[in-house]
Amino acid sequence: MKDRELILMKSLIESYVREGLPVGSKTLLRSSHLSVSPATIRKIMADLERQGLLLSPHTSAGRIPTTQGLRVFVDQLLQVKNLRGEVVEQVKQSLNPENEVNILLSNASSLLSDMTKMASLVQVPEKPLQRILQIEFVPLSDYRVLVILVLQDEEIQNRVIQVDKNYTRDELNVMANFLNQHVSGKDLKSAREELLQQMVCEKQQLDELTKQAILLAEQGIEQSHAGRGQINLHISGQTNLVSMASHGQIENLERIFRAFKQKQQILNILERSMVAEGVKIFIGEESGEQSFSDCSIITAPYRLEGEPVGVLAVIGPTRMRYDRVIPIVDVTAKLLSSAITQRTAENS
Repeated sequence: MKDRELILMKSLIESYVREGLPVGSKTLLRSSHLSVSPATIRKIMADLERQGLLLSPHTSAGRIPTTQGLRVFVDQLLQVKNLRGEVVEQVKQSLNPENEVNILLSNASSLLSDMTKMASLVQVPEKPLQRILQIEFVPLSDYRVLVILVLQDEEIQNRVIQVDKNYTRDELNVMANFLNQHVSGKDLKSAREELLQQMVCEKQQLDELTKQAILLAEQGIEQSHAGRGQINLHISGQTNLVSMASHGQIENLERIFRAFKQKQQILNILERSMVAEGVKIFIGEESGEQSFSDCSIITAPYRLEGEPVGVLAVIGPTRMRYDRVIPIVDVTAKLLSSAITQRTAENS
């Protein structure tokens, strides 16, 4: 795109986000401050429409941006400013690490909704902060072993797994002692990853009993993780979407609320966001979920000791103030990560 095309795109989308109305050539000529004729403006707008970046509603001679046009705007033209110091301080105070983790997550959701005036949600992990205190193996009959995981907060989980031979109690004690030296104090996810990594890196040096210990523990941890059930969400500000819908910013509100209730579509989006390095933006149909085809979703993972454990998000109309919402999501995710890490360290 040429420079003046980019200038017109930026001016048109900023006007559309601000007013919510199709933008005509005369308005665009005034707002863009380009020294060109109205006919040139109309020609450029027609070119942008042919490229799929703008569209013209039937009832108006003006244009509005398409999803592709908004993507160009966000990726190439948006200028995101840092949050003011007092706003950052407000977020810090709401995310006090002295609070329980679940309260921190709930506060983060409410905070995002209050600051953006949109819907927000924070994913509640399936107890990823639970750390392993001890692993024990108990021999059972018929090639079975009972794996006992003693977790933080005195929680005990038992899993029966199938093995290819009957191990003696002494052999299982040797395995458990080895594992407790390596995984004690780690959360389930980190412990499982470390065991697998050790298996890969040191497979030549590990004796057969140690290899079996890693495999048994990995099975027990995997079953424990798989059995935790559905992930929950803290959702705030759904009524904000009602207000937006009444102003024509969002269609199919019933479908969106149904997706909130069923959660699976949201979880699909959050799962794709978990691996992102920072803020991820889904505009319209980019989410891959029809319920949110006329929404934009801005997400960011939050972390425990640098590892992603959940995702927070803001959901609103595609014509949102991206320059304002993006830094709010980014800063909240970072400060939530810091608070959870500090809280967990103090309780270890």
